[in-house]
Amino acid sequence: MDLRQAFGTNVRQHRRAVGMTQEHLAERVEVSIETIGKIERGVAAPSFDTVERIASALQISPLALFGAGGGALPNGDRGRLIAHIQAILADMNEDQMARAAKMLDAFMGR
Repeated sequence: MDLRQAFGTNVRQHRRAVGMTQEHLAERVEVSIETIGKIERGVAAPSFDTVERIASALQISPLALFGAGGGALPNGDRGRLIAHIQAILADMNEDQMARAAKMLDAFMGR
């Protein structure tokens, strides 16, 4: 996962965590919905000013959008698998995440 994709995934996760739509975030950041969609998909890289406006709208530190403090992923296949799973989770709604957590608990025998 490259920096744009990681940044976009973090924006999506934080936006969903506060229950904000892409439309609402776009309004607060003063960009188009298409721009927010491109940022979240990792297709577009925002300017530093836009990063700061996104962070402000989500009431978080701009560094959180870059994953600062979240710890680095391991190298190799394990890191790629973790990044892949995180990207899938970022696209899930709350109900899907709850079901996935139950499946993982069952898989791990918890």
